[in-house]
Order: sequence, then structure tokens, then C-alpha cells
Amino acid sequence: MIKHWAINPEERDSDNIEPINCIQSATSLTCIDHHWVDAQFATGGQVVNVWDETRSQPIHTYQWGADSILSVRYNPAEAALVASTGSDRGVCLYDIRASVPMRKFVMPMNSNKLAWNPREPMNFVLANEDYNLYTFDMRNLNKALMIHKDHVGAVMDIAFSPTGREFVSGSYDRTVRIFRINEGRSREVYHTKRMQRVFSVAFSADAQYVLSGSDDTNLRIWKAEASKSIGVDNHRAERKKLYLDALKKRFKHTSEISRMNKDKKEPKAVKKAKTRAHVQTVSERRKLENVIAHSKPGSVTLKPQREKAVLVEQK
Repeated sequence: MIKHWAINPEERDSDNIEPINCIQSATSLTCIDHHWVDAQFATGGQVVNVWDETRSQPIHTYQWGADSILSVRYNPAEAALVASTGSDRGVCLYDIRASVPMRKFVMPMNSNKLAWNPREPMNFVLANEDYNLYTFDMRNLNKALMIHKDHVGAVMDIAFSPTGREFVSGSYDRTVRIFRINEGRSREVYHTKRMQRVFSVAFSADAQYVLSGSDDTNLRIWKAEASKSIGVDNHRAERKKLYLDALKKRFKHTSEISRMNKDKKEPKAVKKAKTRAHVQTVSERRKLENVIAHSKPGSVTLKPQREKAVLVEQK
């Protein structure tokens, strides 16, 4: 069942608020996204359906191999472009002006969520089950533009800042992290002792706050910049902050400033998981070096990690 509600109902009596419209879906639904401008929306379940708000039947239905659709999103710039992720580890692009899907590529593991960059709408980021986030350019799906690492659990949700310069992610490792779009490591990490697995995250409209919803039935509000004060700073405090930021930027190549930027307080379980992952990575690298050293020259081909993110592309 799909229910359409008014954001500001005319009658404020909470006992009599009714949905504007109810639409019965033929299949179960797992995700939904509304168009940025037009009066239509897309849903995901066993198939991807595109609906008009004034009709009770979908205007388009798409299916390409997946048993269940995990996420569906409209592109913020291209009005007819929709992307989805499925349980078959595939990521599909649809042109709703056509009757068949447009493109698809398969990854090694499932992608739980997808988010378009509002500043660069040709790019999108995937929250994957392999603990990483992947940035792709829809014009070239052969490899990832950037791999964002730091999580030690499956990434469950992702949301972009309105500025398009950074995004927030929530993970099964019970942390919330903020990444810059051009960096592979997170700049902020948030966690508490009581916060459990994070399933939903969002940025506020002014890009000053981050919201998270976790498995412990709590909603939390975080500052997008942990060191920034909430109140209005006086002129002297503002000048001091700008001066300190300029010093950090000027001497960022030094070991002290680099250590300050990289050193983040993390839960003990996350640190242990990172240590195990590092040991495994070093072991795999050493094994590959031994294989290359004892093989015929040129017989072992090395594939960049960004290309390993895509197993096959289909058109």
C-alpha cells in the first residue's frame, strides 16, 4: 500500500488526519523515491515501478534479473533518469522514456543504498556490503572513480550534503562517518556506547547537522563539524578559528598536523577490526608478491582495485 500525505494538512486535529491518496501495489515494496520536480515517484520491490500521483497503476515497470530491489533514486538533473540497486549485486540505470532498462553492471557484493551527487549529477555513490563506498561516473561504469574506506561493517545508508562536497554514511559497525567526495578516508567519525547498528542517515538542509537512526530505536543529531560551536561566535573567536584553519592548511604536510588529522577516537571493537583487516591486507599483498616472483615474467596481470569493483557491465 502506497499512501500520499500532505506535509501541512489544513486540519490540525491529529485524530482526523487522512492520506490524500492510497494506491494498492501488486507486489511488496522495499523502497520509494519521489521525483525532484514532476508529480511522479518510483518504487522498488520485486520490480521497479514508476507511478503518476493521479493514477492507480504504474506507468512503467522494469525488471532485469534482481529478485528484490534494495534502493531506487531519481537523478537530480536528468528528469528521466532513475538508478536502482538489487539483490543480485547489480546496479541498473533506467530511462523512463524507454520501455527497457538502459545499463547495468554487477559488483562483487550487494549495494544497500545509492545516492546521486547534487553538485555533480553524473556521479553517484554506492553503500556496499564489503565495508566500502564506491563513487561511479555513469558515463564510464568500467571502474570506480573513488573507493571510500574506513568502515569495518556493511554500509547500510548514505546521504549527500546539499553542497555536494561531502556525504555521510551509516554502518553495521555502529559508527557514522563523513567523507569528502575526493578523499578515500573519512574526516569525521561519530559513535556512542549505546548506539547500535546505524540503518539511516541524513544531512540537514543547511548542511550544518547530520541525523542518524540506529537499531536502538533512537534518533541522534550530530554537528557536521565536530569542532564548530553551535552559537554565534564573536569577531575575535571567528578570527582565531580562521587563523588556526589557515595554519593547519599551510602545514598539513608535517607529521604533527598529519597525525592530528588522521588520529580519530574510535571504539575498541572498530580498532581491533581494522588491525585484523590490515594484517589480512599485508598477507594478501605478500602472497601476490611471491606469486609474481616465482612466475614467468608477464604471466601475472595486476588489476587496479578500482577496476575490481566491477565484475561485468551489461547493456
